[in-house]
Amino acid sequence: MIYLDTSFLTPLFRTEPVSQQIEDFLAAQPSGAFAISQWTRVEFAGVMAREVRMKTLDAATARQLIEEFDTLANDSLHVLIPAAADFDLARKFVTEFATRLRGPDALHLAIARNNGIEEILTLDDGLLFGARKLKLNARRGIRSSA
Repeated sequence: MIYLDTSFLTPLFRTEPVSQQIEDFLAAQPSGAFAISQWTRVEFAGVMAREVRMKTLDAATARQLIEEFDTLANDSLHVLIPAAADFDLARKFVTEFATRLRGPDALHLAIARNNGIEEILTLDDGLLFGARKLKLNARRGIRSSA
């Protein structure tokens, strides 16, 4: 199972230079290969809310994108529910200071680790750095010019 963090999925819903690459990558994978967590849903909604606050997206469009994200999650992804053990492990990851992890990224990694995820795909450099320090299998999954 492959865990997709929020940064990897967001370009499917907002036009970004890597949007087509991500769409092509996901389309080439077997059905049922991907997981997210309930935390990913919260974080995605937070990204949309930030766009509304910054006035780069109107509220109606943001709600529609959140709905589309939820449809993708419900129809095509395994949705993992964070447990107390995930929060405990995330706290441990954050306090391993060399990881430089922020709480949200540590929670993604903890959920993936505790659920036996084989690989984590992310476009977040901080999450990648932290995962490597923790010796977790994480990568971009696509080539990007960033």
